[in-house]
Amino acid sequence: MVVYALGLLGTGYKFGGRNPEAGLDCSGMVSYIVEQVSGKRLPHNAARIAGITRPINRAELKPGDLVFFNTSRRAHSHMGIYMGDGRFIHAPSSRGRIRIERMDNTYFKPRLDGVRTLIASR
Repeated sequence: MVVYALGLLGTGYKFGGRNPEAGLDCSGMVSYIVEQVSGKRLPHNAARIAGITRPINRAELKPGDLVFFNTSRRAHSHMGIYMGDGRFIHAPSSRGRIRIERMDNTYFKPRLDGVRTLIASR
C-alpha cells in the first residue's frame, strides 16, 4: 500500500474525490489504494473506515496501517496511511496535494485519535 501511495504524491485534493484523475480526499485516497492493491472496497468516509478496521496500539504500527485524526472536532475526521519511521501519507485539504507528514508534527500529534489495521486479528 505504501509503494502505491507514494505513486500518488502530488495528486490534487478534491473533497469527495474518488480517483487520481479527478482528485482525492483522505478517505478517497485510502479506499482507492486499498481497492487497487487488494480488490477490497472500503467506504468513502474516514469514520466508517475506522469502524470496520481493527484498532491496534501505536507501538504495533506497521507500514500500510491506517492513522486517524480529529481535525474537525469529531473523531476520525481525517486519515492517512502509515509509512514507517514516524511518517504518514495523506490527502490534506490545506495546500491541496497528497503529501507526507511526520506523526510528531505540531498539528497532527495532538489530533491523533486512532491507529488501525486492515489485517484481521489472528
